[in-house]
Amino acid sequence: MSTKKLWIGFTVVMVVSFAVLGYFGREIYRKAPPIPERVVTTSGKVLFTREDIQDGQNVWQSIGGQQLGTIWGHGAYQAPDWSADWLHKEAVAMLNHFANLDFGTDYEKLDLEKQASLKARLQGEIRKNTYNVANGDLVVSDHRAEAIALVQQFYTDLFRDAPDKHDLREAYGMPANTVKDAERMTKMTTFFFWASWATVTNRVDSDITYTNNWPAEELVGNRPTSALILWTGFSVIILLAGIGLLTWYYVTNHHEELSDSIPATNPVIGLKILPSMHATLKYFYVVMLLFIVQVGLGVITVHYGVEGTAFYGFNLADYLPYSLSRTWHVQMGIFWIATSWLATGLFFAPAIGGKDPKFQVWGVNFLFVSLLIIVGGSMAGQFFAIMQKLGYTTNFWFGHQGYEYVDLGRFWQIFLLIGLFLWLFLMTRAILPALRGRSDSKDLLVLFLISCIAIAGFYGAGMMWGQHTNLAIAEYWRWWVVHLWVEGFFEVFATVIIAYLFVRMELIKVKFATTTVLFTTIVFLFGGILGTFHHLYFSGTPTSILALGSSFSALEVVPLILIGFEAYSNLQISRAAHWVRAYKWPINFFLAVAFWNFLGAGIFGFVINPPIALYYMQGLNTTPVHAHTALFGVYGMLGIGLTLFVLREMNHKNEWNDRVIKISFWSINIGLLLMVLISVLPIGLAQTWASVKHGLWYARSADFLQLPWMATLRWMRIVGDTIFAAGVVALIYFVIGLKTGWSHKKD
Repeated sequence: MSTKKLWIGFTVVMVVSFAVLGYFGREIYRKAPPIPERVVTTSGKVLFTREDIQDGQNVWQSIGGQQLGTIWGHGAYQAPDWSADWLHKEAVAMLNHFANLDFGTDYEKLDLEKQASLKARLQGEIRKNTYNVANGDLVVSDHRAEAIALVQQFYTDLFRDAPDKHDLREAYGMPANTVKDAERMTKMTTFFFWASWATVTNRVDSDITYTNNWPAEELVGNRPTSALILWTGFSVIILLAGIGLLTWYYVTNHHEELSDSIPATNPVIGLKILPSMHATLKYFYVVMLLFIVQVGLGVITVHYGVEGTAFYGFNLADYLPYSLSRTWHVQMGIFWIATSWLATGLFFAPAIGGKDPKFQVWGVNFLFVSLLIIVGGSMAGQFFAIMQKLGYTTNFWFGHQGYEYVDLGRFWQIFLLIGLFLWLFLMTRAILPALRGRSDSKDLLVLFLISCIAIAGFYGAGMMWGQHTNLAIAEYWRWWVVHLWVEGFFEVFATVIIAYLFVRMELIKVKFATTTVLFTTIVFLFGGILGTFHHLYFSGTPTSILALGSSFSALEVVPLILIGFEAYSNLQISRAAHWVRAYKWPINFFLAVAFWNFLGAGIFGFVINPPIALYYMQGLNTTPVHAHTALFGVYGMLGIGLTLFVLREMNHKNEWNDRVIKISFWSINIGLLLMVLISVLPIGLAQTWASVKHGLWYARSADFLQLPWMATLRWMRIVGDTIFAAGVVALIYFVIGLKTGWSHKKD
């Protein structure tokens, strides 16, 4: 296929996909669960107001938000899903009220016939939409108000310091007084009520709730909808059709990609390391530092799962609670992976352009200092937020926004966005000479520049929600950042830069690299842009989001069938000439990317993506199986590979001693595989069984997760984690050794 046709295809995919994404985003705004002006009883008593609910959302965000339990299935996995847990507790409270009123005993003691009649009564009341659009009031019965008060008291005891909730707090990794102020606590419970109300209340003129009947809860009649099952079937059909079409295209258009004549010596061996290129070295040292900090925080976070709030007997949660360690663990991962990719761009951009633009070194150094300030400042803000030292507005701007992967306070988000645009400016001015000249690689460079613009621009989606934005709308924009920024355009950027490196080394043909990258980008974005919706099936969105998300997320898996060809191609490249062996370990990490792309993003991703699967699995440990193997397995391995590639380019004089980096490579990969296969995946599958049989509330409850055999599965993670951590230490030892000399072969 000609390059011109591919560019037309790329343009059409981008324009049409974002038009559809925007149109249905408008539908999410229109059909988001309403936040009532007042919640009042049938007798006229005002229980709480819109302001209480919105302030309660801010309190929830300040204690870590999605880093402590989940809402609508999104967040951390040790504590419950608060929306599902509230729903179950409120339903039980109402059923007990009915049972005692009618039969003088609790619901559980009744025979099946009486239980069935009370469940029907409950469902008739609790699923009915009593929100008054005209005045904004939500009306509840007096006995429902009593149930709400009971659940509020339970959560107050849990999040404050009630002695009888000590063991439960330990199970959830929560220190006493997680919320330190009684008024803030009351307001947070109103937000929990609203989030739960959306899961059980039918949309107007519909028998489906705002969250598409999620979570599964038999007491209130939350069961999979017909649309859920229908679109699951369609997603499988679309997947099979996509695989067939892509395989046909690949077979009919694939040509030998290796260059006709592999150079006898490395064509870039004499590459001049310009001052700004050398200035990027400190970025890669920071990458290693952030990486080891992330691993350490991961060890602490996982350990809370087996010892509550302690770390081998020391009550660490008083200083570093679970929600904070997990926040920093996730954030450090984003920071070091993104830094490795951005620094790689800063290193190669002047090499592509052929010179250092004026003040380029100053720009690289200024950006580096800004990075350190953002990392340190945002961590400090999150610490003070979770320790409940900040007010609502101060927390929003400088503390913890409570949304996983975008936890930074708004000030730090803006600071980072400015930094990304500075990076874009430095990249653009460095490669402009190459774009202005005549080169067979111009199409590749244009796509490279487009990906740079997208990396800077799409992080701006994180500015689209405010302090009091409806959670359904905030989730829509959050996934623009997580799915499109992290999983989308960063991947395009990495694909282009790897292809350009191999072209530059004269290992693959320019035309093949250009057409392959363009085609891969088209296929990836065709499924990936609208596939964003698969994260939003149950986040207060209409059924149309379910249809689009399931169809296009199935297509996201299609490009991964070519992973085997990509791996074989990289293996061929690594054996193309003797001098290529100097790049053995960067290329091996690229091979690992191919493996984890297939397993983590492909198999583990599709396991949870079909609507009926995600209905029962959302919010369970099947999600971190996909997250660890895709985020670290793909993007982390790629970050390490790019880091090693740059370090190799900076010094061709010394041959690397393979022993330590070999240990690192295999330990990291084997450790990650064991972590998943012998611990996280079995836990997730066990939770799935519990979710199907009893409901999500039980699968996430302490009653289930603290069973002895479940605790054993959590402890078994120490095997994979230890091997993985040893690999990371070996990697850092190797990188330091490139500076000190112990990672070089002796003459």
